[in-house]
Amino acid sequence: MMLPVSNDTLLRVVRQRARVPSEPLRVIGIDDFAWRRNHRYGTIVCDLERRRPVVLLPDREPATSEAWLRHQPIVHTVARDRGGGYGEAVARALPHAVQVADRWHLMENASRAFLDAVRKSMRQIRSAIGTTVVNPSLLTAAERLQYEGYLRREETNAAVLALWKEGVPIKQIVRRTGHHRQTVRRIVRGERGDVFRPRQSSLEAHLPWLDAQWDAGVHNASALWRSMRRSGFRGSLRVLSEWATRRRRAEKTDASSLARVPSARTIARLMTTGRDNLTKAKTVTIAAIENGVPALVEAREIVAGFHAMIRSRRAEPLASWIERASQSLVASLANGVRRDEAAVRAAILSTWSNGQTEGQITRLKLVKRQMYGRGKIDLLQARLIGAQ
Repeated sequence: MMLPVSNDTLLRVVRQRARVPSEPLRVIGIDDFAWRRNHRYGTIVCDLERRRPVVLLPDREPATSEAWLRHQPIVHTVARDRGGGYGEAVARALPHAVQVADRWHLMENASRAFLDAVRKSMRQIRSAIGTTVVNPSLLTAAERLQYEGYLRREETNAAVLALWKEGVPIKQIVRRTGHHRQTVRRIVRGERGDVFRPRQSSLEAHLPWLDAQWDAGVHNASALWRSMRRSGFRGSLRVLSEWATRRRRAEKTDASSLARVPSARTIARLMTTGRDNLTKAKTVTIAAIENGVPALVEAREIVAGFHAMIRSRRAEPLASWIERASQSLVASLANGVRRDEAAVRAAILSTWSNGQTEGQITRLKLVKRQMYGRGKIDLLQARLIGAQ
């Protein structure tokens, strides 16, 4: 704008002209945002009726949120995330308010619970498929490295489980073995048995196109890679070559020649995908798992029922669903829903959700990064809220 002023002057003017909305609040959304991820967090509160943020709090401690909420006596609905801190603060400050759990997080929690169930069942899955022993000669180079790591992890798992069976507490196992407490807990819970751990692939966005080309008869990895490079793909030829190798071997796979078990994440995805969208090899694999581990099929049906309740906005089956789920492989999900049943029921039935708050957090991140570290809470609030 060709104004003869310094940057600091402009920032000072923004701070001076900042204003906080004064309209009464009735329906709010509350969630945390990261000042520095995994280190320090703040809290954002949004007016869901007017679709705008109203205040930023310096941390996400329940006491801080509770102190602010006590000055909002006419708030009757609070949409929040699944964390317990905000729920406790709302319950103490506004006991009359209806709490609404975040629907997206409920769906994600259910999907993650099924993934955890698959991880706990990996030994039974390997037995069901008949691949308790992996043939290293059939593995790609990257898979062979993962298999060698799996063998090392199995030695650690055996040592930890031996101590656990002797009655040694987790704290003592951590001291004796030197492993992290979370690692020991995962071993004890049976969540560390994957042979091939999932990796984020650069091919994810291109898989539909690759599948179509492969089905059309284009099986040359170099030709596929050159076509993808022209459309903006930046990965290496080796990534595509290994994908093509896996596809060739998958097409030759049948019930008697299964050579390896996919990762838990892959199995969870295949078990929740329609059979019409699976290859012959994948269909054979999933059929073997379903026949050999019926508890996993029940867990899938329970999770699908929970998703259906949220999509259809029907909360009547929730109580019976909790009872059934508490006796299954997704019992941890059922226990969490039971503890927060009122908010979960409200999430299914209410028209309000925390989606607006999540969107404002995305906007806050953009504004924060535009300021290159100058985004203290007063200036951030002035730009995000005072500029409405």
